[in-house]
Amino acid sequence: MVKRKTKRRKKTFSILNGLEALAYGQILSVGITGGGIWDFVTGDTNLGMTSVSDVGLGISTMELTGQGQISLGDFMSQPTLAIDTMTSNFTSNIIPMAIAGFSTSVAFRVGRRLLRKPLSMITRDLVKPVLGSGVRM
Repeated sequence: MVKRKTKRRKKTFSILNGLEALAYGQILSVGITGGGIWDFVTGDTNLGMTSVSDVGLGISTMELTGQGQISLGDFMSQPTLAIDTMTSNFTSNIIPMAIAGFSTSVAFRVGRRLLRKPLSMITRDLVKPVLGSGVRM
């Protein structure tokens, strides 16, 4: 049999697909770690257990601190506490994250359809001359 010639499509980067992926990442990051992607990477390392003592009764207890926002530093220094906190955040925020993901998907789909002509003009007249043919809207 004769092998058919296949036309290979040039790999391109889509700006809108990148923005949509960033929106999904932000939704997941806020729901799971309590802060955005940037906050996860650059946040304070403050997760840990601190001793709290009651002077009147003379009882000392351990209390979890810094669980409001998990950062990469927290994850590296206290992995078990970070994973436990992230798991509880995930289970409590699963419904809002699903709703936000669905609405983001619908918004991008509708936006692409409504703005098809202006986006193609921007790609043709602005993006391709400036960034080259490997980038599209």
